[in-house]
Amino acid sequence: MPFLTNTTVRRIEWGECDPAGIVFYPRYFAMFDHSTVLLVERALGISKHQLYATYDFDGFPVVETQARFMIPTRFGDDVVIESAFVAVGRASFRIQHRLSKDGALAVESAETRVWVVRDSDRPGGFKAQPLPPEAVAKFTAAPAPA
Repeated sequence: MPFLTNTTVRRIEWGECDPAGIVFYPRYFAMFDHSTVLLVERALGISKHQLYATYDFDGFPVVETQARFMIPTRFGDDVVIESAFVAVGRASFRIQHRLSKDGALAVESAETRVWVVRDSDRPGGFKAQPLPPEAVAKFTAAPAPA
């Protein structure tokens, strides 16, 4: 059962498409990355820029992702992306994205992200840090009734 969700409506842009006129599959991951930011911003009630000032951390990179592509989308298509937290752990969280076109599921993706800080023992490295309890509470909030 998903926790908090966010829905985004967007139009497929020319630069997201390959020579065949359909979305080049890595572009979906860029869309989902942006959808994750919007979901986290909604959950915490602050912008991504404010997030770094509010919490002492260095980001939430993807450590695992998967996707299924069912229906192609093309330049000019209006699509709906629904993103939801589906699991929240000690230092990680999992999000599911569902991109629909004309009410039909076109792409389904899931990703696991880790809340990280810089690792002073490994120059340039990062290490997992526990999610703040406030973030866990907000990420796991039940969706508002429709």
